[in-house]
Amino acid sequence: MAKVPTGKILKKLGYPQSPLIGMIIERCKLYPVDNDFLKDLWCHPENYTYHDDWADVAKAINDHKNPPPNVKMKLVPVQNKIWGKDIIDAPTIEQFHTACRLPVSVMGAQMADGHVGYGLPIGGVLGVKNAVIPYAIGVDISCSMQATIFSDSIKLLYAPKRDNILRAALQKETAFGIGAEFKPDDRRNHAVMDDDTWVNLPWLRYLKDNAWAQLGSSGSGNHFAEFGILKTAGIPELNVEEGEYLAMISHSGSRKLGNEIAQHYVKIAMESCRLPDEAKHLAWLDLDTHDGWEYWEAMNLANKYALANHELIHKYVAKKAGLHVKAQIVNSHNLAWKEQYNGEELIVHRKGATPAGKGVLGVIPGTMADISHIVRGLGNIDSMNSASHGAGRTMSRKKANQTIDRLEVKRLLEDRGIDLISAGLDESPQAYKPISEVMAAQEDLVDSIAQFQPCIVIMAAPGERAED
Repeated sequence: MAKVPTGKILKKLGYPQSPLIGMIIERCKLYPVDNDFLKDLWCHPENYTYHDDWADVAKAINDHKNPPPNVKMKLVPVQNKIWGKDIIDAPTIEQFHTACRLPVSVMGAQMADGHVGYGLPIGGVLGVKNAVIPYAIGVDISCSMQATIFSDSIKLLYAPKRDNILRAALQKETAFGIGAEFKPDDRRNHAVMDDDTWVNLPWLRYLKDNAWAQLGSSGSGNHFAEFGILKTAGIPELNVEEGEYLAMISHSGSRKLGNEIAQHYVKIAMESCRLPDEAKHLAWLDLDTHDGWEYWEAMNLANKYALANHELIHKYVAKKAGLHVKAQIVNSHNLAWKEQYNGEELIVHRKGATPAGKGVLGVIPGTMADISHIVRGLGNIDSMNSASHGAGRTMSRKKANQTIDRLEVKRLLEDRGIDLISAGLDESPQAYKPISEVMAAQEDLVDSIAQFQPCIVIMAAPGERAED
């Protein structure tokens, strides 16, 4: 059997230092070929246009040899609106307006939790025509929220640490951090692992076993799971009456699967859609192309996988603690949707923004020390039915680690009665905007119908590199 080539061998065969190298290596893992085949593929990609296993690679080689012309940006941003402009810095607004000058852009909206990201800012919402922008969704595809309301007593929160079944359940049934996974005997099962997309997109096959190992786990960065008290005047659509409830909230995404999908298609997009430097991370894939269709399918698989992670986290933690589920709320905030605006179908990208169509329920978290909100969308068209996805950072992780006093954080948590199991200093409340300011800036986007006060919090251990 032919060996999988190294980058050094491929360069000797004529391949340039480019994303093609990684693409070929991964394809050879699935469909081994010899060096003569690879040499001919590089020299004559047109001969492989209809090859069952190598047609897309041939296209990528041809596109590399014949790069498309640079895309010209619009001179003036398309229709857009910014919420909380007084609490968003200038670089974030500039980045948002750059996205609104893409030739495919139709509408834009920036949420109050905004800060600079790759491509589209965090909190950015962009509606485009018949295209999808991988970096306007992000590397953690379908990073999302879930809240579970229980019918059990809130007194469970106040048991001593050594006897606290909620704390023990979080420690036993969750896994956090880059590379976090479950041992073979502890792996979770879910229908998402039988989804047809694993077969329809052959390159995903090598990710499947790792995805199964990580199923039901969480990443690093701002991912968390926490128990606390939820107060509400009532949520009739969930049959939740006025009162105080024991609840659990989690923030997690699609783990390595989503990251690999994002990186794979970002490279393809940037090869075929060459934008000015300030906009290069906004390269898009036309949905009428094979690459655009593939990304859309892979993105939706990552969405199903991320939501399965939440489902399993809540299921196993609740079972371990012997809890009884009363109601649940789930929403994604790093995804693209097909939606109608002004009689036109747009691909709406929400990069760290919560869907907030009229009557739609969602979860907007604060920090480990601050209130989170269950919200009901008001359906504001100017925001493309969107709201913030959290409080939003005010300082980088590096700056947070260098400047925030660990003892000050400890005192703050103790004063508020919060039991922090684990977290990095870069996730301290001081690194974020006050959630109250963000919520005040979007009163025309959502109603806060329940408030959640965290009591027991778990995140990735200090020193973990952020995945978000």
